[in-house]
Amino acid sequence: MEIRKYNKEKDERKVIEIIELEGEEWTYSAPDTVDKYKMALENSITFVAYKNDELCGFSRSINDNDFYVYVCDLLVTPRFRGQNIGKQLMKCLYDDFPDATVYVMSDVDEYYQKIGCRKVGSVFEVLKNENV
Repeated sequence: MEIRKYNKEKDERKVIEIIELEGEEWTYSAPDTVDKYKMALENSITFVAYKNDELCGFSRSINDNDFYVYVCDLLVTPRFRGQNIGKQLMKCLYDDFPDATVYVMSDVDEYYQKIGCRKVGSVFEVLKNENV
């Protein structure tokens, strides 16, 4: 298993391909958003995991000046799930940002609880036309 930082030339096409395989829940590969997501991959803290030159998964996070790191996306392909790849991708964040608190923005709470994360608070979406 090799986990390393994302490289646009080597990884972009493969990351988009595994997102497409996930189906409708992952809309980042849709024609109207794919270019923005490619930029997000490049401008975020993105790690990729490979096994025998096959992309197994990736994580994409954002950094708040080393106070907090927010995991936006974590995806492991079905064939490689259950092998602690997601947990290893998350560990990369603490290796690179040892003093930051890492939070996950997810709707897959059971996975994160299973790997030892603690649920703290909640996330709210600010609706443009109603409150702001």
